[in-house]
Amino acid sequence: MKLAHDTRRLVNRDNNILQLIAITVLIFIAMSALNPEKFLRFYNFESITYMFPELGLLSIAMMIAMLTGGIDLSVVGIANLSGILAGTFFHAVLTRQQMTADPALPQVLIGIAIALGTGITAGALNGLLIARMRITPILATMGTGQLFTGLALVITGGPAIAGFPANWAFIGNGSLFGLAVPFLIFLAVAVLIAFVLSRTVFGVNLMLIGTNPKAALFAGLRTSRMVFFSYVTTGVLASLAGIILSGRTNAAKADYGNSYLLQAVLIAVLGGTNPAGGRGTVLGVSIAVLALMLLSSGFQMMRFSIHLIDFIWGAFLLLVIAINTYLHRK
Repeated sequence: MKLAHDTRRLVNRDNNILQLIAITVLIFIAMSALNPEKFLRFYNFESITYMFPELGLLSIAMMIAMLTGGIDLSVVGIANLSGILAGTFFHAVLTRQQMTADPALPQVLIGIAIALGTGITAGALNGLLIARMRITPILATMGTGQLFTGLALVITGGPAIAGFPANWAFIGNGSLFGLAVPFLIFLAVAVLIAFVLSRTVFGVNLMLIGTNPKAALFAGLRTSRMVFFSYVTTGVLASLAGIILSGRTNAAKADYGNSYLLQAVLIAVLGGTNPAGGRGTVLGVSIAVLALMLLSSGFQMMRFSIHLIDFIWGAFLLLVIAINTYLHRK
């Protein structure tokens, strides 16, 4: 009862949720009508549950950065570097036979720690540059994104690191209770982040910093510290996305998921996040991810060019920003 009441209150407070639900339903109907034989297959929706989480986590990370009026353009670089460092560790301590036959649980746990530690370190670097050195977020994260990608290229020499332990692959391809493990991980993280943003002092203060930085300063909030920890959080989410991506593909490479950056920005904005800060919900971002995954799946089944899809994403992003700006002014 309480969950239903909270959901109704959220929907009533934020009309953007209703708009997103309507958009998602329209996309589903349109793609079902255009290609029902392929689009409505169970396999298609099952595939979405495996690919949805990595983009969803990156989009939530982008939303958190935007809540403070910033942006994090390094999330894909952090994700790839996390997977590459974990893969380098596995290839250093495990044989090819152990990769496929041995559960290697202790090594996998160490690999997870390495990946998450990479996210924490990278996020802390972004936080220091933005919160302490006062560098503009878009410039700071653009630079660190190139730094992380360059480091990944130095480590791998260019080619992908292929071959991960079976338990690592389970994170990206396994299933529990009939549901994809990556999707279950996303649900757990989404619920946790939503709780933090709506029910804790940290989340409320983040919203206040983005809504009115001067008011936050006069209220005695330690804005630099809050911004720092927000970028540490985005780094952790990005590294978790990197774990899932490398587990799903059984490989890690410096340029994996390059299109995810534009899509993550698009999803965050489409999900109701204000790029200027102060507004955004995990529910809105989650629905936006679902809408774009359904749209992307339909495009691929109709054999749209990858370059044309990127063009559509870019045009869609500009359209959404223009509409949101107009409505905000009205």
